[in-house]
Amino acid sequence: MTRPTSSAPSQRMLRVGEQVRAAITQVLQRGEVRDDVIEATVISISEVRMSPDLKIATAYVTPLGVSDHSVVIEALNRHAKFIRGRLGPQLRQMKYMPEVRFRDDTSFDNYKKIDELLRSPEVQRDLDGDDDER
Repeated sequence: MTRPTSSAPSQRMLRVGEQVRAAITQVLQRGEVRDDVIEATVISISEVRMSPDLKIATAYVTPLGVSDHSVVIEALNRHAKFIRGRLGPQLRQMKYMPEVRFRDDTSFDNYKKIDELLRSPEVQRDLDGDDDER
């Protein structure tokens, strides 16, 4: 019997991703990374996705109050090895310490576009038309 293939993350990947997210957040909150860009920016880590072998952690971050996110993302990726080393005490139960990669989280932009579409006059007109038919 073959196992069904699925692209959805396993429970273990989700659990480890949440543990890595919490550990990265603690490192950033304590100010252990000495970089002017990172220290001057409030960074929100919305999600960490783990690879199936748990060796790569992709952290999706949103720098708050900064118009150019790429500068902060580049700074985080420059210090990724240092951050990986600081994750050790919180993640000592793991066999391998995951390589950390930082990416810009664009999900909030997508939510904003959907919200704008739902509030557009065309959609409102269609929604108002449904109420008249009932």
